[in-house]
Amino acid sequence: MAADPRSAPDHADPADLVIQLALAAGEKIMAVYDRPVESAQKADGSPVTVADERAEAVILEGLARAFPEIPVVAEEAVEAGQLPPGADRYFLVDPLDGTKEFLCRNGEFTVNIALIDQGVPVFGVVLAPALGEIYWGGAIAGTSSGPIGAFCGRVEHGEVVGAAPITVRRAPASGVAVLASRSHCSPETEALICKLPSAERTSVGSSLKLCWLACGRADFYPRLSPTMQWDIAAGDAVLRAAGGKTLRYPELCDLVYALPDKAAKADLLNPHFLAFGDETIPAMLNT
Repeated sequence: MAADPRSAPDHADPADLVIQLALAAGEKIMAVYDRPVESAQKADGSPVTVADERAEAVILEGLARAFPEIPVVAEEAVEAGQLPPGADRYFLVDPLDGTKEFLCRNGEFTVNIALIDQGVPVFGVVLAPALGEIYWGGAIAGTSSGPIGAFCGRVEHGEVVGAAPITVRRAPASGVAVLASRSHCSPETEALICKLPSAERTSVGSSLKLCWLACGRADFYPRLSPTMQWDIAAGDAVLRAAGGKTLRYPELCDLVYALPDKAAKADLLNPHFLAFGDETIPAMLNT
């Protein structure tokens, strides 16, 4: 089983503590996933289950113990009207990204935990508990372990095994491999994809899209429909650590995260963005 982050020694690597929290949340989710699940509907029409709530509770408790000085923005807490004061450094938590995929039982849902510092996702962990996949990248200030980079591994019996570094790839000459949201692909996104030469398209749920870019399984993920900061920050951190980029669209400038003072949920809405591994891809859209 995964180590209990609540009993970790004081000198434990901060990044590893966050990874352990993701694993603990994944165990809560899978305990629910293994039996019939009922869902409720949030104010924005999206579903929520007891798995979301139990996973978030584990993460929030662990982050409060390990990083009491860093505020946390968590999806279900925000839905309940609980937002911390504005800060330049804060955690973003999506305890179950892809609840629709969870309810469809296709395995394409994730646990996302990210650290934002001065607008940049400097560390993130993405766990796909049903698939047994985990991705992480970047670093938490104060850690002295290992090089900064991006990594993936398998999860077996609650432990990470086979950890290996990952990097983005150059788009192959045979065509750009495009990832699109399984549940939220807008007409504008479709039109943008059609501008690419020889585009091969795969539909994938949750923040796995960003992780697949990071490990070179695909090249491009455009998102021209609404997302929240907690939906993408952890995957974005992994992608950036692997050598990729996430840019606002159509401005083509860096995507910046912010937690303003007296924030409301609407203040955490992302602009449209393009995520990619090969830096030549944005230029292809203008040809």
